[in-house]
Amino acid sequence: MEVGTVITTFEGPSPSGFSFVVTCNGREIPVRRGQFVELETEEGKAIASVVNVIKTNRYFMRAESVKEYERSGKTLTSIFPADRWEYIIADARIVGIQTGGGLERTTFPPSPGQKVYEAEPETLARFLGLNPDGGVELGKLRHHELPVKLDLTKLLRKHVAILGMSGSGKSFGTHVVIEELLERAREKGRVGVVIVDVHGEYSSLAEGGGADYSDHVTVVRGRDLQIGVPNLSAHQFREFLPDMSEVQARELQRVLDELHREMHSGKGPFGLDEVIERVEKNGEIHKQLQQALLGWLFGLKSLGIFERADNPNWASAVEPGEALIVDLSDIISLRKKQILIAYAARRLFNARKNLRAPPFVLCLEEAHQFCPEGTAISKGVIETMAREGRKFYASLVLISQRPVRLSTTVLSQANTNIILRVTNPYDLEHIKQSSECITGDVAEMISSLPVGEALIVGEAVNHPIFVKIRKRRSRESAHGMSLEEAAREFELRSSRAREDAKAFM
Repeated sequence: MEVGTVITTFEGPSPSGFSFVVTCNGREIPVRRGQFVELETEEGKAIASVVNVIKTNRYFMRAESVKEYERSGKTLTSIFPADRWEYIIADARIVGIQTGGGLERTTFPPSPGQKVYEAEPETLARFLGLNPDGGVELGKLRHHELPVKLDLTKLLRKHVAILGMSGSGKSFGTHVVIEELLERAREKGRVGVVIVDVHGEYSSLAEGGGADYSDHVTVVRGRDLQIGVPNLSAHQFREFLPDMSEVQARELQRVLDELHREMHSGKGPFGLDEVIERVEKNGEIHKQLQQALLGWLFGLKSLGIFERADNPNWASAVEPGEALIVDLSDIISLRKKQILIAYAARRLFNARKNLRAPPFVLCLEEAHQFCPEGTAISKGVIETMAREGRKFYASLVLISQRPVRLSTTVLSQANTNIILRVTNPYDLEHIKQSSECITGDVAEMISSLPVGEALIVGEAVNHPIFVKIRKRRSRESAHGMSLEEAAREFELRSSRAREDAKAFM
């Protein structure tokens, strides 16, 4: 559909952009900021993005004249045909030329008088690098009836960051991504999904209501997670205890080697109690060193997560087309959460490198808790996955409301960003620095995004796009209800409890 005609201005047309007078084609709003348009040039079909829309009218260009007419009690439109002289000018930035070999930069301007058209969906899909057949559908392109289906490899292989302030729709968008992964057909290629759920927002995927994913989702509660001590080396113990010295680690490894030999000779697996007992009885360890080592080990024991075997068995916990939700909502200690996730991530990554686990996606809610800019027990293994994961098809989805607190190393390795509303200037600046595609104008649009709309920029798309996230198919979690609903539900539950107590008495 035709939307306008290229005009001459002081700045253009130029190879980088042009202005066009908008054709009122029967629509109340014929063109919008952020919309894609196309036109023919000497170099081929150009795709451009509307960056600004201006309304003008020559009768209202002189403020003093308008003021005088209004003072007299008359209006300009009652005397002159002012409404016939109103017109719209749109400024567009050319983002590329569609050629047979792909996309190319423009080097020659379009001609004044050239007709401008609304971008065709097929042309736009090719230009943006979307995958209509088998892509991960997140929603629709803003101002266009075009489903945004992202290529799985482009989206996930080099990691994803889903960023936005609290309430902007991060978890909602992550649910949509997970639903798409769970619904993929086997012939399209399926990955395993592991979700680190800090607030218990994803357990609804395993429940009825809406689309039923319960057969493909397993939930492991934080209180049931266990770390198998026989699977740990002294180096890994030291990962949990950064202040442990090299000498202490060496003595601990001797104890572990001894216990492993006994285990393989038929004595069975051992736990932390056996390690502590063997350290206490070891007369070869210097007394001061022994006491320090026991102090570290008793500290770990107090966490209550070290047992004789893993739960779950991370080597077999991930299956193609299945999701494992690690619900940490019942754990308060940040240190405990970091130790559990550091261990789980390393076991998963090693299993994938040894081809004992399928390609998988590790979704980290509140990622800044596990890989902050500062120090954290789990930071090292997540940074390793960020740097090396793409070689082994082990992907990260980092979900955070505070990008500025997220490790720069990890964030820079996330080659696709899905950015929802962000208003904090420090977070906006951090996001701008992490992606050269985010200009000042785009950052301004990010701060005014409505809930449920996102900017997608990076490896998954050839050009930054704004997307309206589709509706979830699974049931909303309790966290999705309104404050009024939560208050009513609490009072109803309390009332029932009191009635049950009276009946029992």
